[in-house]
Amino acid sequence: MKYILSIDQSTSGTKALIFDETSQLVGRADLPHQQIIHDNGYVEHDGQEIYRNVIGSAKKVLEQTGVSPSQIAAVGISNQRETAIMWDKTSGQPVYNAIVWQCARGEGICRRLEAENPAFPQMVREHTGLNLSPYFSAAKLSWIVQNVDGVREKMQQGKICASTIDGWLVWKLTHGQSFRTDYSNASRTQLFNIHTLKWDEEICRAFEISLDALPQVSFSDSLFGETDFEGLFDHRVPIFAVLGDSHAALFGQGCTEAGSGKATYGTGSSVMIHVGDKPVASKQGLVSSIAWGMDQKVSYVLEGNINYTGAVIKWLVEDVELISSSKESGKIAASIPSTDGVYLVPAFSGLGAPYWDSDCRAVLCGMNRTTKKAHIVRAAEEAIAYQIADILSIVTDVDKVPLKRLNCDGGPTRDAFLMQFQADMIRIPLAVPEIEELSGAGAAYAAGIAAGLFGWDEILSRRRLTEFRPQMPLEQREQLYGGWKQAVASILTDKK
Repeated sequence: MKYILSIDQSTSGTKALIFDETSQLVGRADLPHQQIIHDNGYVEHDGQEIYRNVIGSAKKVLEQTGVSPSQIAAVGISNQRETAIMWDKTSGQPVYNAIVWQCARGEGICRRLEAENPAFPQMVREHTGLNLSPYFSAAKLSWIVQNVDGVREKMQQGKICASTIDGWLVWKLTHGQSFRTDYSNASRTQLFNIHTLKWDEEICRAFEISLDALPQVSFSDSLFGETDFEGLFDHRVPIFAVLGDSHAALFGQGCTEAGSGKATYGTGSSVMIHVGDKPVASKQGLVSSIAWGMDQKVSYVLEGNINYTGAVIKWLVEDVELISSSKESGKIAASIPSTDGVYLVPAFSGLGAPYWDSDCRAVLCGMNRTTKKAHIVRAAEEAIAYQIADILSIVTDVDKVPLKRLNCDGGPTRDAFLMQFQADMIRIPLAVPEIEELSGAGAAYAAGIAAGLFGWDEILSRRRLTEFRPQMPLEQREQLYGGWKQAVASILTDKK
């Protein structure tokens, strides 16, 4: 029996998953990493810790499943996107912690570039499909260049590597022999031209990033190099797939045709709609990205990103200590008929799509003397669904992309209350697969197909889905969603 080892390197931790040659999940092992949060709101990860956890989780899952390293035929990688890291080519050491996608420290850099050239944001959007924003990797990498001693000089000398997390992992796993990324990750850096399929020289120059410091961009199902996982394997195993986590989830959901789409519920959320082999420019607030490059062709998506979805429930547990476990939230929310007019807008670090307001801040509103814990917990759960609905309303109503079903994945999809409320808000059915680990599965599927272990027909024939259909009366839905829009409007800093 041959197996695929899939590494899903996410915001909160690293998962190692093993899939067999029939595409079925055999086992999973997780290792969390530290969330380095500064008093000023900066969010970072230790790149070395992340790499140690990649090796550690792989060792752990092999031990748990009893699979021999000699049986691993290929490796797939999915990774948290936009998180940016730089390292010294000679020493192999990061020059600074990885700056996490949630971190908005690059806001000043974006504003300065716009002030110097008012046409710059439009050019960025036309070339990259993305709004000029500190959310993406470019401003994060630029911040390191401008604020860490010696980095600018080393970059000019060709001694720096700059990448998203996948490039760091591929470089480390191959002992510096391969420095590559894939089309999906490159398209989220704000440095990559999604039309020419090359790093954009003009934008890289504006952000002070040398082209020589960036990885080679490859098809997502190509050979990225070979690895022995620091001696864990007695042979070198091919890395046959690399995908950004949301793109991997889209692939894992089988959304390979135009008009299919998914929502990933994680720390934040990505709502992604496949639009075919040509990019589509959204008319309002969404971004255009590359889904992946496979079979020697590139596919595109429309996407909206949300900063806080699953992280809202984590906030309830760890920060305000309102509940003891995230598993409680759905049950508590379902214990009352409504929030009684309470809304939580979780703009803890601003709002992503479709608002793109980095300066607004969270609000809990509509409370009265009878408001109880359950109302706040339910408002937090509902906030997740409202944010997804915001994006889909743009996709279907403004951009006119038809969508008959939303495929959903991620831990929060086990919350039946949330899934039903989500179906009620978007007014189309939801499909939740039995397997939860869709990002890791997508990377495994791509690697398994590239390695010739299985094909799409075999994968799809084994899928089991749970469906949620809209049940709420339309009038009630409109009233609730209208209240949410009013709550959001109250905190937006751009009131035009």
